[in-house]
Amino acid sequence: MSERVLIPTESGEMPARLWLPASGTGPGIVLCQEIFGLSPYILSRAEDLAALGYVVLAPEFFWRLGVSAVEEGDGGLERGIALANELDWPLTVRDGVAAVRWLRGRDEVAGRIGLLGFCFGGGLAFNIAAKAPVEALVSYYGSALPLLLEIAPRVTVPSLHHFGTADSFIDREAVAKIRAAVTASPTTVFHEYEGADHAFDNPDLPWHHPAASAQAWDRTVAFLEEHLPVAA
Repeated sequence: MSERVLIPTESGEMPARLWLPASGTGPGIVLCQEIFGLSPYILSRAEDLAALGYVVLAPEFFWRLGVSAVEEGDGGLERGIALANELDWPLTVRDGVAAVRWLRGRDEVAGRIGLLGFCFGGGLAFNIAAKAPVEALVSYYGSALPLLLEIAPRVTVPSLHHFGTADSFIDREAVAKIRAAVTASPTTVFHEYEGADHAFDNPDLPWHHPAASAQAWDRTVAFLEEHLPVAA
């Protein structure tokens, strides 16, 4: 079960959802939404992370636009993209930094803090990691990464990146540039999945690739176990 919480920001309180593990305490993860906001898929992944022993915070980054989630059916993608284009990106990054700060201050958080993001959230998490003190970053097919390569030297935290080789939104040339930029850091792990499209981890979308999804998640769990260990 999750609870609704409010995160203080420079221009008001950002709504978010908070999940606690069965133990009640654990390392923290700020989960950055996909283009559809806090979709059922994102909520499911939050539950998966809590089941692994993490305290999970999922901010509603579209909050200033009055939107928590976007229906993934007809027109949903266009609606999500339009909302993302309306955002003030630097302000949204600062919201993410505020979320990290808030989560680190919770009594339930014992240990380190990490960031995990999908699609829109993959790029956002990367940018937040350049500004906030965190101990790990996982980014799934970060859609904003082609525009963020100049900040790559500032992301020194151990990071894991997942991309499909058949991504419809981030072409092979762009992925190669991302790989070159982020792997300049020796703490970066970069994986590509043959035949997988964008959003291959989301079972609610036509681009879902079950094999890539399972392999990427196994790698994500192992990476988190290494860099955000849960106490036995």
